[in-house]
Amino acid sequence: MTMNPGDQRLLLSLFFVLFAVSHADIGTAAHYSPPYLPTACYGSDPSQFPSNNLFAAAGDGIWDNGAACGRQYLVRCISAAEPKACFFGDIRVKIVDQVASAVSPPSTGGATMVLSTTAYGAIARLSVTSIDIEFTEI
Repeated sequence: MTMNPGDQRLLLSLFFVLFAVSHADIGTAAHYSPPYLPTACYGSDPSQFPSNNLFAAAGDGIWDNGAACGRQYLVRCISAAEPKACFFGDIRVKIVDQVASAVSPPSTGGATMVLSTTAYGAIARLSVTSIDIEFTEI
C-alpha cells in the first residue's frame, strides 16, 4: 500500500506532535509531615512555601547541586502498589528542600520527590507510602 505525499506529511506531523507532547519524566514520590523548616533552599523563611502548601523536597536525581530550588513541576500519580491509590489530575509543586537534608523523614526512602502532606494528599491516598509519578518541569 502506498500513501500519497499529503497523507505522508499528515502522518509525519501527527508523529511529531505526539512525540513532542510526551516529554514527562517518570519517578517515585513519598510524603513528609511538618516541621518543614529550615529547608536547604531558603532556610527558616516561612514565605518560601506557596499559600496552597503544594511543595516538595528534591531527591538526588533532580537536586542538581541546589539548582532545583524554586523549580516548579507538574506532578501526577500514575500507579502505586495498592489499587485505587491515585486520584485523578495533577498538581503544581515548588521545590523548597533537598530530601537528604529535610528535617522530617520521608514516608519511604529513595524517592525522586518527597511531597508535602497537602501535595501528596491531593494526588494519592496518604495511607500509601510511595507512588509512581509522572512529572514535568514548568
